[in-house]
Amino acid sequence: MSQPSFRTPKGTHDLLPEDQQYMTYIKKAVRHRARQAGYKRIETPIFESKDIFERGIGAHTDIVEKELFMVSSKQKAEDPEYALRPEFTAGICRSFVEHGMQQLPLPVELYAIGPCFRHDRPQKGRYRQFNQFDFEVIGLRDASIDAQLIHVLSKILSDLRILDRLTLQLNNIGTAENRSEYIAALKDYFIGKERNLPDIDRSRLESNPLRLLDSKEEDTQILLKSAPTLSQFLDEDSIAFHETLKEYLDVLEINYVENPGLVRGLDYYTQTVFEYWDNETGAQNAVGGGGRYDPLIELLGGNPTPGIGFACGMERIVWQMKQAGVQAPNKDQIDVFVAQLGPDAKKMCLQLISQLRDLGVHTLGALGEASLKSQMRLADKFGARYTLLLGQMEVKEGTIILRDMVAGKQKQIKIEQAVPLIIKHLGAENLDTYTLKDHMADGVDED
Repeated sequence: MSQPSFRTPKGTHDLLPEDQQYMTYIKKAVRHRARQAGYKRIETPIFESKDIFERGIGAHTDIVEKELFMVSSKQKAEDPEYALRPEFTAGICRSFVEHGMQQLPLPVELYAIGPCFRHDRPQKGRYRQFNQFDFEVIGLRDASIDAQLIHVLSKILSDLRILDRLTLQLNNIGTAENRSEYIAALKDYFIGKERNLPDIDRSRLESNPLRLLDSKEEDTQILLKSAPTLSQFLDEDSIAFHETLKEYLDVLEINYVENPGLVRGLDYYTQTVFEYWDNETGAQNAVGGGGRYDPLIELLGGNPTPGIGFACGMERIVWQMKQAGVQAPNKDQIDVFVAQLGPDAKKMCLQLISQLRDLGVHTLGALGEASLKSQMRLADKFGARYTLLLGQMEVKEGTIILRDMVAGKQKQIKIEQAVPLIIKHLGAENLDTYTLKDHMADGVDED
């Protein structure tokens, strides 16, 4: 067998039908919990001005320095540079400012589902194009909002039957002023110790010292054991906010682990930060997280407006679901295969197929010119529950053969009985029917 000439770009992957079943399952859980909590769906462009990410995420974060996918085009020198979105929050906040959403009743609750892009070094569980779902609450600073957001996320993970595989990691990183004081103390602590840091963390000490706290380097973690901690620099308001949040999480019966080393990698976070980690491998297989970003709207040109959000990686959730043995519901099964022989039979079969599909029966058939025996083998490969067989003799007699593929039994019936009998055997409750109006009202779109 020859090797294919073209393959997916490095760090990307095809979402094949099997994984699409999982993705659809996740999206339905997300939409269900979003509707319950009053969130409205938003879609922002896949690419935005690079400045939005530099201002919102931080110019000295790994995402902006190393991971932005730049969009090249026939630009004029004065045109802005564009980048594919590495996450949703900055773009959603840009949209909040641009469209005057501060005039809406606050808080504004928004959610998004779609692809994000990071030009990262591909490795297990990390792709250059990946899918996320994202929730944002903008316009109110209250610990109960933080608790409710975490509650929505925990419900989604519970619905997907992976919550018991994960642990909520929780921290408070205070205000920008608290962090400035802490960073100064951290830099003082590392004076004379820089040579003991790995190259990557020596660079972080200069550009973004907080990233040292979640470093994966063993030498760095050993040095940090004697370093000052961020909690020593939190102001009274931050401490009180965090204690109140924990009380609310207790009321909602949400388990958590306090993690002083959790800082998140983006500059815009303040106060609450959280992540859901794999129980066994920790941050390595985290499915997502987020936190409060009270300064971000103002950084993007709006009035001072608090906000909090989270995002989850959908490929990582699919991996967790498979590890847990969770099967995504498959609604793509074939109910009926219609086999035929001869031009007159094919015409009648096309009518049957159309009627059955309109009634909500997943139907396949009237394919090619193969023998009935070959078509039966094909029906078996497709996993059809029933097969309708129509040959030249049946056309003349006005009959058709109905075969139960599971029981291995068949009978000849009048052709006008075929559709009612199929409906009876499948059960009206199992038919795949909808009207476009109901489809939209129920929010069961597949996007």
